[in-house]
Amino acid sequence: MCFLCLRGNKSCPGLLHNKSGLQTTVFTGLVFTMIHFIFLFSRQGKLRLQKWYEAKESKDKKKIVRELTSAILQRKPKMCNFIEYKDLCVVYKRYASLFFCFAVDRGDNELGVLEVIHRYVEVLDKYFGSVCELDIIFNFEKAYYILDELILGGEMQETSKKAVLSQIEQEDKFQEEEIVELALKDIGLI
Repeated sequence: MCFLCLRGNKSCPGLLHNKSGLQTTVFTGLVFTMIHFIFLFSRQGKLRLQKWYEAKESKDKKKIVRELTSAILQRKPKMCNFIEYKDLCVVYKRYASLFFCFAVDRGDNELGVLEVIHRYVEVLDKYFGSVCELDIIFNFEKAYYILDELILGGEMQETSKKAVLSQIEQEDKFQEEEIVELALKDIGLI
């Protein structure tokens, strides 16, 4: 139930409830609950990034990644970007040589998830210039950091590209200052 319903407020429009009555998150007018996992993989099926928002054993994670990767790679480019997998809906989008794959509940809005994927790619593009697979491979910690700034606990945290990029710039400055300080300590100037 939402905050208004818990307080007994009769004015709750009910727009923030999914079929099971759980509160959902609104993102640019589209409604979805929770992202269960995210992974990026190449056209060759190599996993480049993965983020799980629910606990699973390593063996199960590998099985899910293997099954979904092969299912998505076998699909033709003109086919729909949504796959039903067990009790989840998997939404994917290909950008250049990378596939971005998000798994959500079946009742969730797939177009909203495509928008979240596109927002992540936009932020990656702004940060890296024109993001490519090599940027993800060699700067995976930044890709994870950007993802964590956008999505927290499986839900959209920040929708503003400017706010996310501002946080990342601050982190970069902090990291540079820390590196300089450690280097000066190593040579005995501090």
